Amino acid sequence: MPLARRAVCDGGGSLNRRLTGLDTAFLALETSTSTGHVGSLSLLDPTTAAEPLDFARLIALFEARIGRVPVLRQRLLTVPFGIDQPWWVDDEHFDIGYHLREVALPTPGSRAQLAEAVANIHARPLDRSRPLWETYLISGLDDGLLAVYTKVHHATMDGVSGAEMLTALFDLTPTPAPDPAPAPWTPKPPPSRTHVAKAALGRLLARPVEATKVVAEAARMLPAVAPTVGTRVGSVFGLGKGEGSGAAGHPETPLIGPQTPFNVAISAHRRFGFTTLPLAQVKAVKNHFGTSLNDVAVAVSAGALRRWLIAHDALPEGPLVAMLPVSIRTGASDFKGNQVSAMLAAVPTHVADPVERLRTAQTITSVAKAQHAAMPPGFIDEVLGVAPPAVTNRLFRVTWASRVLHRLPAFNVVISNVPGPPIPVYLAGTRLIAHYPVSAIADGVGLNITLVGYDGGLHFGVIAAREIAPDLDDLVGHLHTELDLLLAHLP
Repeated sequence: MPLARRAVCDGGGSLNRRLTGLDTAFLALETSTSTGHVGSLSLLDPTTAAEPLDFARLIALFEARIGRVPVLRQRLLTVPFGIDQPWWVDDEHFDIGYHLREVALPTPGSRAQLAEAVANIHARPLDRSRPLWETYLISGLDDGLLAVYTKVHHATMDGVSGAEMLTALFDLTPTPAPDPAPAPWTPKPPPSRTHVAKAALGRLLARPVEATKVVAEAARMLPAVAPTVGTRVGSVFGLGKGEGSGAAGHPETPLIGPQTPFNVAISAHRRFGFTTLPLAQVKAVKNHFGTSLNDVAVAVSAGALRRWLIAHDALPEGPLVAMLPVSIRTGASDFKGNQVSAMLAAVPTHVADPVERLRTAQTITSVAKAQHAAMPPGFIDEVLGVAPPAVTNRLFRVTWASRVLHRLPAFNVVISNVPGPPIPVYLAGTRLIAHYPVSAIADGVGLNITLVGYDGGLHFGVIAAREIAPDLDDLVGHLHTELDLLLAHLP
């Protein structure tokens, strides 16, 4: 088992788990203007429940089921001087009442007010002395629905784990069998200072060996990656200098993202927008043009970005570059850390015709997948785990301070597609109507588009730095416009 994945038993039957390199990187991403948590906004229909979902009932539900997700009762234990990754240990002072909150929207309780409330809550960092999550029951919506907003630090779990946490708390019917009385929970003691010191020293001594393995693995990977970038990408967009560079009338584009209004220094304040595209319509487009659902999502997002950039006189000549997170899980989540990778893909914002844009999106995502396939699973985690947190934290701080990502953005935007349950689920009897992701942004990458597929809809959550997109609702609305343009080409 790789050292970065190793967990040790504290002697009481429960595992104190060391964070992986990737987990720790999400902690290091936090600055005075950036947070490392992700969230979700669930809209619920209270008319399907036999009794009202009030705050007391929500607390009782979490008390009965929180044991299904053990990390929700664990806090961080840092290693002195940052010479090794922190640990997850049971929080001996766990207080579920701290993590559950209640909010009522002012009259009239519009969707705009809900988005504003979520943006303000999401902007606040989590308290690192406690388990890294919070859940809010939001009432007062003008259509009688309820909302539940949850934020969880990305160091705790990835998108797939988050979706599985949803299934741990939700039911398949509005009248599930009663939960058994929660068993008494006794927090296990954290590992001793001696144990932590010995483990950290062992890791420190092993790091040169790990670094050698990472370098060797990168060398083996390079021959497979280079032709992908040089030839296939170059033939489509002129990326690199491979054969066919600059073909099809596309200008040569460097292997960095162009300058956009999204790639600037950001404040600590956020703006959030959300909407749902009918899954049946997206599938009709997919089937007609022979693409994937993700290709349609990328093409629609590219069209929406194009419209917004044109309106702001900021459309680059070449394509934007997006970071597309990729799950590398091979089985069910155990809520133990991030198992995720990422691939970079050109986003065809420079293509005016919506059908050509979809075809181009299909090509570039296949190119990105081919490139990503050459990367061994867990390679990013291994790279991030080579250096101790004291080094990586310093590296991140220097990177943010230099603002190099503003001048030379590795990517312009994040576009993420997270699977969700295809059938209706219920929270304390209330039916989940829609589930909108609320993701993270950072200095230099001030826009994130994430979508979740659930029960007949693709639910988009778009978050941006507040000063970057005061008209974020326009960008969200363009998603519908772009889908309609594709639907108009169907017989």
